Order: sequence, then C-alpha cells, then structure tokens
Amino acid sequence: MDTIVIEGGAALRGVVPVSGAKNAALPVFAATLLAPGRYLIENVPDLRDIRTIAALLVELGAAARLAAPGVWEVDTSGANHFEAPYDLVKTMRASCLVLGPLTARLGRARVSLPGGCAIGERPIDQHLKGLEALGASIAIEHGYVEAARSRRLTGARALMDLITVTGTMNVMMAATLAEGRTVIENAAREPEVAALADFLNAMGARVTGAGTPEIVIEGVDALRPANTRIIPDRIEAGTYMTAAAITGGEVTVEGIDPALVANITGKLHEIGCVIKEGAHGVTVGAPEVIRSVNVNTAPYPGFPTDMQAQIMALLAVGDGASVITETIFENRFMHVAELRRMGADIHVHGATATVRGVASLSGAPLMATDLRASASLVLAGLAAEGRTTISRVYHLDRGYERLEEKLRVLGARIQRDPGQ
Repeated sequence: MDTIVIEGGAALRGVVPVSGAKNAALPVFAATLLAPGRYLIENVPDLRDIRTIAALLVELGAAARLAAPGVWEVDTSGANHFEAPYDLVKTMRASCLVLGPLTARLGRARVSLPGGCAIGERPIDQHLKGLEALGASIAIEHGYVEAARSRRLTGARALMDLITVTGTMNVMMAATLAEGRTVIENAAREPEVAALADFLNAMGARVTGAGTPEIVIEGVDALRPANTRIIPDRIEAGTYMTAAAITGGEVTVEGIDPALVANITGKLHEIGCVIKEGAHGVTVGAPEVIRSVNVNTAPYPGFPTDMQAQIMALLAVGDGASVITETIFENRFMHVAELRRMGADIHVHGATATVRGVASLSGAPLMATDLRASASLVLAGLAAEGRTTISRVYHLDRGYERLEEKLRVLGARIQRDPGQ
C-alpha cells in the first residue's frame, strides 16, 4: 500500500495551479442522467472519486470516457438502468446524487446507502424528505434506498431541517423535471450548488436563487445536453495557502477566484498571514508569528469544515491557545491523535478542540483516517523536523490531484513510496 514520505523543514515558495473542484464535478456527472445525449465536461480533476462516478454512470447504461486531459465525454443516451450498486456507492457518498435524477427521469431509483470518509453519520434523510415532498415514494430495504413515482413529480415546498449540500443538489435536480414550482428553503449556499444550477440552466432548466437560502425551480417538460467547465477547487486552494503559512514560505495559488476562498483568507489574515489578491489568484505569505485564533466551522459562507483539519495543523505550531469548534460532522477530529504523535498539544472535548501551539513538530509514522485529515498530516509533515511517513494515503487520491508533484514544484521534499 502506498505511503507518502516527507522530509520536513523546507519553506514552500512559488506558483501552484488549482485544479477543478471534485465537489462541483460529481453533481455535474450525476446531472447528465436528467437528459439523454452527449456532454463535454472540462477542467475535471484526475481523482479516484471522478473515476468512481464515471464507473457508476457506465453501470447505469451510459458511456463515459476521458477524451483529453481534464476533459470527460459522457453520453447518457443508453442510461436506462436504475440501480446504483453497493460495490460502487460504498466508496463515495456523493454517489447518492444519482437518486434525484434517476427518479425524475426514469421514474425509479435503487441506490445503495452511501459510504465515503468515516467522519460522521451524514444521513441522507433530507434528500429523501425532499423527494417525498415532490411526490416520490421512498422505502429503505436491504441497505438500499428505493425511490419511485407513479406519475410525474410535482413541485412543492421543500424545507431542509438542516443545511445539506448534496441534499440541496439532489432535490434541485429532481425538481427540474417536476410539474410546477419547487421552493427549497434553508438551501445550502455553497459555490458548488450555484455551479450546478448554472449547468442545469444551460440544459434548459429554470433555476433561480442558487447561492442563497431559497432556491426556486420552475419545472420543465424536458432538458437537453450541455457542455460545462468545472469551477476551481476552493479547498485545494486553501490547503496550499495553509501550506505556505505553516512552512514559513510564500505561495501563489493560481486560477482561483479570491471570492471563492474569502472565508479561508479571512482566517489566515487573522492568524497573521500577508494576503495579496489578484484577478486570477491569491498569494499567501507566512506570518512572522502564527497567532492563535478561534475557529468555528459553519455552512458556507462560514469557515469550511473541509479546512478544519488543515487549519488545526497550522495552529499546532502557533503562538498561544486556539479553540476549534466543529459544528458540521461529529467525528471530524480523528486526525488529532496523529498530530499528537508529532508533538502537538491538542485536547478534545466533545465538538471542541483546544490547540496550544508548540515550538515545533517532529516527524513520525502516521496513518490517515479520511481525506482532509490526510491533508492536515501532509501539512504537519512539511513543517516538522525530520521524516514523516503517512500510510493509507488512498484517502488523498479522492480529493487532491497530483499533490506530491505540485508540492515538489514549490520546494517540498515529498515522495510517494508504492510499497509492496
């Protein structure tokens, strides 16, 4: 099994391009099921999760191939199967995004209950509640969600009891083919939701309000294929920005709209980083002293839960005590034990972690537990004294494209060991 080996202590400097956002690409792939035909999707990151969603589309009868680097061609003309099997869905929670499109277009969906990173329960009850509001019947049997409609879905008011990105996306996609108006209240406001709405509108949908707490969808009789370009990955960008800070360097993240990462740059500025924003990127210079701050994760536009582990690694070598409160996922402190193996002073009580900065971390053998935890361990390894080895790095391959290569260009001493 692959491991990543890092010799810490190098200050990262230079320019790094940001890839397309996995969390924007996955719903776009699922949305192609809404209308038969051929699609071209550009700026798609080369990631394990992308290959999984493509394999799922093929399982459903579509054709999906990598036409050129970063460009996928999808043809859903033959997509007439309605079952998303456990073997594919178990590895990636976003597979549940096919539930809404299949129910709306084919009238039936059988989707295995999803898997993914072990960071909490992440139930899909809001997805199911929303589809039921549109007129679908829902049953859960033998580990599968069974959704069906006896007639066309009907527009309705769908109130999300809690903010859910994939739940908002699933209901929004299903509602595009419903009869009448659907209003999603307490909708997720993430840029990836707005990007999906833009794609759906290019297909002929009538979606307004995406990016606000209320999304309105006027159903149409049919959609048509469209081409699209995936937006940049704001979490990847934030990870490289944090890498500059933790290593004492200066990095320009190229290809990111500063507005997409304002919640991250705001916190890095508070920590003491020097931030320069341009039309096509953000430059982060490390602070002389990493100041302690408090961090509360929150739905967008709040500080993203997907950056919590990375900011914790940075604060672990800060000046003073910081408090991090995780409000989104209940199991998202599993990286703490590994950071403590490196000498970090972190104590967890419930949903709160108290981080007391230490002068330095020391390299150690570590084990990754989920995608963003993996990234935090890489950041800690870059700053640590000596060698760090990280196992179970397949988690990283789900969300970061060419991570080691990009970091090496910035001056990191990092290699992947294929093992035995």
